[in-house]
Amino acid sequence: MKSAIVLALAALCVTPAAAATGPKFKVDPNWPQQMPNGYFFGQIAGLTVDSHGNVWVLSRPRSIVPQLDEPPQAESGVPAPSVLEFDAQGKFIRAWGGPYAMSDAERAQFDWPTQEHGIAVDAKDNVWICGNGRDAKNGKDDNQCLKFTTDGKFIMQVGKSAQSKGSLDTVNMNHPAQPVYYAPANELFVADGYVNRRVIVLDADTGKFKRMWGAYGKAPDDSVTRERAYEPVPQQFNLVHGLTISNDGIVYVADRNNNRVQAFTVDGKFLKEGVVAREIPMKGFGTVNSVALSGDKEQRFVYVCEGHQGRVRVLDRSTLTEIPQAKFGRVGQYPGMFLGLHVLTTDAKGNLYTGDGRDGRVQKFNFIGLDR
Repeated sequence: MKSAIVLALAALCVTPAAAATGPKFKVDPNWPQQMPNGYFFGQIAGLTVDSHGNVWVLSRPRSIVPQLDEPPQAESGVPAPSVLEFDAQGKFIRAWGGPYAMSDAERAQFDWPTQEHGIAVDAKDNVWICGNGRDAKNGKDDNQCLKFTTDGKFIMQVGKSAQSKGSLDTVNMNHPAQPVYYAPANELFVADGYVNRRVIVLDADTGKFKRMWGAYGKAPDDSVTRERAYEPVPQQFNLVHGLTISNDGIVYVADRNNNRVQAFTVDGKFLKEGVVAREIPMKGFGTVNSVALSGDKEQRFVYVCEGHQGRVRVLDRSTLTEIPQAKFGRVGQYPGMFLGLHVLTTDAKGNLYTGDGRDGRVQKFNFIGLDR
């Protein structure tokens, strides 16, 4: 009897450790491969993986200005166009877009963002980009998202620069951070959250407004203070910096400056929330820059791009609680470290891609299994 009790107690002791299973990754120091034409990235403003497994990067060529020849030459470095595509092995496929790569005649058709932010590719291989900047010369804000073909041919603009009327505006956005395509309904979800305080959903073919919501599924209210505190719980979004949608139709929203993830149905019904790194004060960069989901069938994990300490944190998707031992990364310039960790995404194999907002670096972390 005594031995049976001992065994039972031992089983109880190991159960929590067995339950605390998290994913493991290994950085690929050779991803991406060297780009042609002397290209280098600016700040990384968006990442996504399309239905073919190719990785799309949104860069800010105006953000980094090294010593360059005039005009820039390949041997001394050339700012890459804003939109770049790579295959899963990191081989360069194409690049286009942005103030340095498009002619005045091309850009006259649309309002290219003052500062690029967020990229998505839909089921028809159309590319969506948004922006979160303000032109200091003319005072115009990025209140728009743009749609292009894979080769960079302009299709459509949703919203107009400097036309936003606030978070209840159904025509314009206001410094949107990330578009995400949802194939089952052919919809574009936009984290419209640097100035506005909402998720807005558009028809991906027409760009027409379909619905919106704020924190807890309530109507967004621009009059509410943006003062940051854990208590009382903020009733409005502070900075909606990103989102992702699971295979079972749950929308996970990165409320960056409120240090939390909120989960909703695709119709905007609030489900639950999780605070990330509560020990970090609500100041400076928030703890939830962007979110992505693991590649397993159940999508058991939510990956959080945490900007305050520069780490990738891992949440249990069922509870939105953190798995502390699964976090990785720190501030630094070597492979596996981050300088201004800004955005992340995953592919169908569960590999993780990250983009830095300071030094213009994209990294791939290969999924190698679960840590038990």
